[in-house]
Amino acid sequence: MNYCLPIWGSSAVFSIILATPAWSVNPAGYGSAGGEFDIKISRVPSIEIAKARSTKSPFEPTPEILAEGKEIFLGRGGCISCHGAEGKGNGAAAKNLPIQPRNFTNPKFNTYRTPGELMWVLKNGSMGQTGRVPGTGMLPVVQPNGFISEEDGWKVLLYERSLGGQTK
Repeated sequence: MNYCLPIWGSSAVFSIILATPAWSVNPAGYGSAGGEFDIKISRVPSIEIAKARSTKSPFEPTPEILAEGKEIFLGRGGCISCHGAEGKGNGAAAKNLPIQPRNFTNPKFNTYRTPGELMWVLKNGSMGQTGRVPGTGMLPVVQPNGFISEEDGWKVLLYERSLGGQTK
């Protein structure tokens, strides 16, 4: 979709065309039920990837922390709506999204994505900021743009990673 914005100058009108990234072919899984986008491609912009990858959780995945993370995932975090009760990306809202939400039970996902990258997505959403990945339904959920605290976000991430057999 292109947007044309007029810019008023002294005596001329200029237009700037703002275009969404052009995909010559829809990415694998885009727009099809059950299609999870390529887990190897980070959703973090390249200028922020090093910082995101080096960011570590302030918590250890103890049984208590994982239980708190699960409670947030199933409750006030709203994760269950898209990711489903078991974290498989099959929540009630998933069918309305162009890309299936992440399946956290896929152990390969945890080998490609670090906790810091996942926190970046929780803070910023996944709206196609990299230009390599189309926007998804993932909105920011961690403050300041979201509605849960960063502490709660880390607990949710540790819980999500545990679903795929990763404990850190």
